[in-house]
Amino acid sequence: MDWYSRYVLSWEISVTMDDGFCVSALERALRRHGCPDIFNTDQGCQYTGGAFTDVLKGNKIRISMDGKGRAMDNIMIERLWRSVKYEEVYIKDYETVKELIDALRSYFEFYNTERPHASLGGRTPAEIYNKIAVLRKTA
Repeated sequence: MDWYSRYVLSWEISVTMDDGFCVSALERALRRHGCPDIFNTDQGCQYTGGAFTDVLKGNKIRISMDGKGRAMDNIMIERLWRSVKYEEVYIKDYETVKELIDALRSYFEFYNTERPHASLGGRTPAEIYNKIAVLRKTA
């Protein structure tokens, strides 16, 4: 997620706790959106392992990690997952992982392009993110 705009840059789902799906989501975000100056995560094993941190280091991205047990350090991500759970996951009964993935794909498209955010003055993450992208190109 881009913290400024709340735009979800990339996501994946996995039925295991290995780091492969996190690395894949990170690499996709970097390909599609470029490299940020800094990348923040919690201290989950998927993010502290060499596979994930090596991608960040290889792209000269500074690594920021929340303090252990400090959910408030990454409150925007915590809020995103609350929204995903209460607006999508908890109100549905998925038969398969594919159904879940399809539903999440639709949800994140909705979240980015249609769901207004009070913290963004009623605008969507895409409105803010795209405005910033245009400004970067003209700078």
